[in-house]
Amino acid sequence: MSRTYKATGINLKTQTFGESDRIVTILTKEFGLVRVVAPGARKHNSSLGGRSGMFVVNELLIAEGRSLDRITQAQTIKTYPGLAQDLGKLAASQYLAEITLCQALSDQPQEELFQLLNEYLQRIESLSKTEVGNVVAYLAHGVFQLLALAGLTPQLDTCCLTHQPLHPDWTNPFWRVGLSIPAGGVVCLQAWERLRLERQKEKQGQQNHPADTPQASNPDYQTVVHRQELPIISRRLTAKQLFMLQYLSQPEIMQIEAATDDGWLSVEQILRQYAQYHFGYSIRSATLIDSYFAANHDAIV
Repeated sequence: MSRTYKATGINLKTQTFGESDRIVTILTKEFGLVRVVAPGARKHNSSLGGRSGMFVVNELLIAEGRSLDRITQAQTIKTYPGLAQDLGKLAASQYLAEITLCQALSDQPQEELFQLLNEYLQRIESLSKTEVGNVVAYLAHGVFQLLALAGLTPQLDTCCLTHQPLHPDWTNPFWRVGLSIPAGGVVCLQAWERLRLERQKEKQGQQNHPADTPQASNPDYQTVVHRQELPIISRRLTAKQLFMLQYLSQPEIMQIEAATDDGWLSVEQILRQYAQYHFGYSIRSATLIDSYFAANHDAIV
């Protein structure tokens, strides 16, 4: 007799299977990611049809199988119908689902991740039609909080080189700070330039005087030199972008006129680039974000 187990989960990915079944990837509170078969879910009168749809939260009874477990009972406890009625909200929700799939674990409880994802789906769904720009704001905030849960947030308050605090300079419109995605945080460009010149001088000195090194005069002599690496600058951030990124660690989003401001679009793109690098995964839903929200921004301004 096959063993059954109970779980509460939200559907994050579906695909067809066989003539009438569906395979559903579910984030559960109790067991993390599970990939199960919803038998007959594609039949017209199937009770699992709607319950196996995207972003439906169910209480499940699942039977273990040889290769794939199977849903035997499902009771819906939460749905997000408003997401499917708005392309922007749907794209943002799929985006968050992709980030969640990148970091979710299997065979381990994932209650905190489960609650966080549902919280942001609820926030996005509840936005009115006049708050189009806020969808991107909540998306950026949700991505940052998911990165924080995974322990992958960028270092934004102090320089990766000097470890000194970095504050946006609002008085200088040309002020910039570097973001090094491989190094995992922001970099003071003045400190970076000084280090670059030091490395350049060292390289020139070695080329001009190769015989002056201890290794050249004595092959058996070895020295270990710990040098600070020159980080790659992935992009340069304005004072406004740095301020908005730093604010994302707060529990609520910054209250700005997001619908008439492209600030959140640029912040989302920065976080996207960072997340894709550290997860090693290209976020497919991001193309919808680019096309939909860029078009809406152009229409508004």
